[in-house]
Amino acid sequence: MGSFKLGGMTLKSLFSKPETIMYPVQERYKPEGLKGHIEINPETCILCGICQKTCPCGAIVVDKPGETWSIDNFRCVQCGACWRECPKGSLTMEPTYPAPSTTKSVVTIDVHPKKPERKAAAADSAAEPKKPAMSIEEQRAAMEAKIANMDPEKAAKVRANFEAKIAKLQSEQA
Repeated sequence: MGSFKLGGMTLKSLFSKPETIMYPVQERYKPEGLKGHIEINPETCILCGICQKTCPCGAIVVDKPGETWSIDNFRCVQCGACWRECPKGSLTMEPTYPAPSTTKSVVTIDVHPKKPERKAAAADSAAEPKKPAMSIEEQRAAMEAKIANMDPEKAAKVRANFEAKIAKLQSEQA
């Protein structure tokens, strides 16, 4: 019985199209629900590292000091945990096959989070001394209203801290 089955399969394969394709010359059909591979948008990435923490196989490496994001496509199992957890939506699961490769390599992308605007704003604010929104008398009255129901020992400590801060602020302004 086995030889009849084998003979039938052989004859069938002689007169039908081959089951294989000439990949990558011919594009393989994309089945419904194909997960594909991970892509990153470096403009929106903030290098938080959540994708690295949620990756079950450790395929993603986030280097904050070096401002790089890396993925080892040979370790990635296309589970999609990283793109589901990304708070900024920087990661996407592209429904295409990854490019064929003959060597194992890690894809590294330079990511530059939008920090210069924050640093410039911080530099401007550091140049000007901070001015309190309320006068010292108003702050003292607000503090006294808050500590009116406190334990006397704790209220004395809060008053002492407040007076020390006021003295420091006045010495900086002088």
